[in-house]
Amino acid sequence: MTSRSAEWQHLSDLARLRRVRDRIDREYAQPLDVEALARGVNMSAGHLSRQFRLAYGEPPYAYLMTRRIERAMALLRRGDLSVTEVCFAVGCSSLGTFSSRFTELVGVPPSVYRREAAHKAAGMPSCVEKQVTRPIRNREAPSSGRG
Repeated sequence: MTSRSAEWQHLSDLARLRRVRDRIDREYAQPLDVEALARGVNMSAGHLSRQFRLAYGEPPYAYLMTRRIERAMALLRRGDLSVTEVCFAVGCSSLGTFSSRFTELVGVPPSVYRREAAHKAAGMPSCVEKQVTRPIRNREAPSSGRG
């Protein structure tokens, strides 16, 4: 393979990865799995996962869960839905998995976040609130000292 064709292939892969990321951003509440995402861009699931991780720092499923948790945080701050309703509204099918991932990214369980969110964000402009409350990506929330 020549360097020009290798470069073209790399750019083609990046465009397909961007389409996958955009689809996750749009359809986060739909049932998505890596195999379906890969079929949508004519890649194998393994190749998609490896290339997505190289391009975006995490595999597609982790990116999807981060998107779901970000949306869940916004819904929990509103305070009009239960944790279970939020779990299903963002596309998660298991309350246990949702709660575990939420706690891993945010540092507190969703029920605690919901209870405390109203007090922390009171009077804060929504643009600032979104930045301050964004979940931590690519690493776990700081430990609380318990072990």
